[in-house]
Amino acid sequence: MPFIPHTEADVADMLKEIGADGISELFDEIPAHLQATSLKGVPSGMSELKMMEELSSRASRDEGYTCFLGAGSYDHHVPAAVWDLASRGEFLTAYTPYQAEASQGTLQLIYEYQSMMSTLTAMEFSNASVYDGASGLAESVLMAVRANKKNKSRQVLVSGSANPNYIQAAKTIVGNQKIKIDVSQIGQNGLTEVADYFEGGEAPVALVIQHPNFFGCLEEIDELTNLAHANGSLVIAVVNPMTLSVLRPPGKWGETGADIVCGDGQPFGIPMASGGPSFGFICCKKEFVRQLPGRIIGRTEDSEGRIGYTLTLQAREQHIRRDKATSNICTNQGLLVTAGTIYLSLMGPTGLRATLEKSYENANLLRTKLLELDGVEPFFPGSTSLYEFTLKLPIESCVLVQELLEHKILAGIEMAPFSCDLPDAENGLIIAVTEKRTRSEIEDYVKRFSQVLARQLETV
Repeated sequence: MPFIPHTEADVADMLKEIGADGISELFDEIPAHLQATSLKGVPSGMSELKMMEELSSRASRDEGYTCFLGAGSYDHHVPAAVWDLASRGEFLTAYTPYQAEASQGTLQLIYEYQSMMSTLTAMEFSNASVYDGASGLAESVLMAVRANKKNKSRQVLVSGSANPNYIQAAKTIVGNQKIKIDVSQIGQNGLTEVADYFEGGEAPVALVIQHPNFFGCLEEIDELTNLAHANGSLVIAVVNPMTLSVLRPPGKWGETGADIVCGDGQPFGIPMASGGPSFGFICCKKEFVRQLPGRIIGRTEDSEGRIGYTLTLQAREQHIRRDKATSNICTNQGLLVTAGTIYLSLMGPTGLRATLEKSYENANLLRTKLLELDGVEPFFPGSTSLYEFTLKLPIESCVLVQELLEHKILAGIEMAPFSCDLPDAENGLIIAVTEKRTRSEIEDYVKRFSQVLARQLETV
């Protein structure tokens, strides 16, 4: 470890001073079977030059592809100004704004972000932030269990049409806290079916509804929200924030609105990269704000009447007793939240709506053309979608995906790895079409798609 400034003599002197025979003695409280003797699978270090060559080689693999991928991460246009501004030193290397007098810029940015997210979701409070959409759901589940004190079941019902990665992450995080996550059935129309779960016995602490769901279908949000509330369950909404420019926000679902809202902020100026990083968000009603993980920024006036910003609520273990902390989140995705804030301020309501409308137009065009091909049909007949939809192919979708990959086209997400319990899942393909897709790209996609189908069906 050449970059550690201590020489062997320095280390020896320090060990002698504290009366230890070796560094291993400093960790003797950790059982031997828990100590990592070596990092298996981690290659030896390389020079800076070799590292840059390796990273450049990997990055080049993402270049030149036409992207129709979705399922939580979308290829939206990112205005140049977003990362030109976010990459400034004061943002790029900003630390947690503990000293308000030295962090007014950062604090104001977070305040503006929370204000915009609260407006988008029609909720009273927003945090800033959690790691991603999946951890946002997990934290929302923990939050709901703490908040719904009347319900002692410690069971949370998640729609089977929610993102499977989110469900798995939530199970992993909350499972050791004796919280059970039940997953509901999916109807033939791709929508959530939960009525049976509220008949007899104790209702779940909360119901998780994703809208639009993993397959791009729009859920019966009012019916589900009212059903949950009628049975004393809270409602956790998982949303793609871009869709809130046209869809009714969660705060207005049903008679009284969702209680907690979470999701992934990736559509707001964050490149898809190779799958991350991104940032998660959580919003909630005022009555649950003290259960909200993360930090909340407030605006006030100083003794001279000047506007100032400060950390208002910080319900995490660094600030309060560990047993009272809402989460052990030790950081947030501050840089990505910065980019998201800049994106939202540049786009505004008009820009967001225009982006969604163009995406919908492109998706509707592609969907219509693909459904004209022999053997291609909606996977969930009768469902409504925005710019993401699921089709059933006359061949296994993995075959199509692999062949279109040779033409530099990312055709979509194969359904089978995520929904193997659904009939014909191996033929399902989830396709997302954003505002970036041109008519020529769509036409080329249809052409290649048709050629693969024709060739494969001839061999059957």
